[in-house]
Amino acid sequence: MAQFDVHRNPNPKTNRTVPYLLDVQADLLDMLATRVVVPLIAADKARAARGLNPEFTIGETAVIMSTAELAGISVRSLGDKVATLKDRRGEIVSALDLLFTGG
Repeated sequence: MAQFDVHRNPNPKTNRTVPYLLDVQADLLDMLATRVVVPLIAADKARAARGLNPEFTIGETAVIMSTAELAGISVRSLGDKVATLKDRRGEIVSALDLLFTGG
């Protein structure tokens, strides 16, 4: 597992609306049994707030980072890694900073 990796959401109750989970936890904390993730919501199901909800494309699916819905989940609850957003680090960190500090 690595920070900014994108994983499939294996939960059949939510994976149509939330097809992916973005791992935002620092790699330094890999020894924990949990990871902090942000849902990546299907773009047609969500509205984006400028700065708070960056938009990405995973495969052919347009998604929005639902920053305010971040959560800690068990590593066992993460699906397969399907992509990485390391190259979009600046946008992701800015969205988290906006959520936590307002700036």
